[in-house]
Amino acid sequence: MNVLAFSASNSRKSINKLLVTYASSLLEHYTVEVLDINDYEMPIYSSDLEEMHGIPNAASRFLNKIAEADALLISFAEHNGNYTVAFKNLFDWASRKNMEVYQSKPIVLLSTSPGPGGASSVLRLATESAHFFKGNVLAFLSIPSFYDNFDLEKGELTNLELLSQLKAAVATIENK
Repeated sequence: MNVLAFSASNSRKSINKLLVTYASSLLEHYTVEVLDINDYEMPIYSSDLEEMHGIPNAASRFLNKIAEADALLISFAEHNGNYTVAFKNLFDWASRKNMEVYQSKPIVLLSTSPGPGGASSVLRLATESAHFFKGNVLAFLSIPSFYDNFDLEKGELTNLELLSQLKAAVATIENK
């Protein structure tokens, strides 16, 4: 089984990329590709740009990566309670090419932030809207207070309760 994992953040220092990379390491018997959304930069979506120039090739490349995967593992950063602009833009362009962005793939959704909310607002938004884009959400988990619960040197969760929850969430892919 091939799993596509990515952080819905374009920050080079993304804690969500650390989380999704760690979570993907828990999938021991799977091939996991950790994608960087910085490889899919496009102009800010507008219908005028789409009409004048069409849909950028990067949107097709992103959709092709999803098509090649058997499952998705995504960790969402939260900007003002919502998606990051970088992810929203990529998603908007991709949805113009194919409204079924998630292509009926099983998905585990994660989020984290430095604060106690753990980016739960964007996680809720992503979870509640996934079915509109043919996403099959198997599990979702917010990791609060990232720096209190994740050892940056070891690259792993230190909070045993959260680790157990993360393992259970990721296991839903294995049980699919």
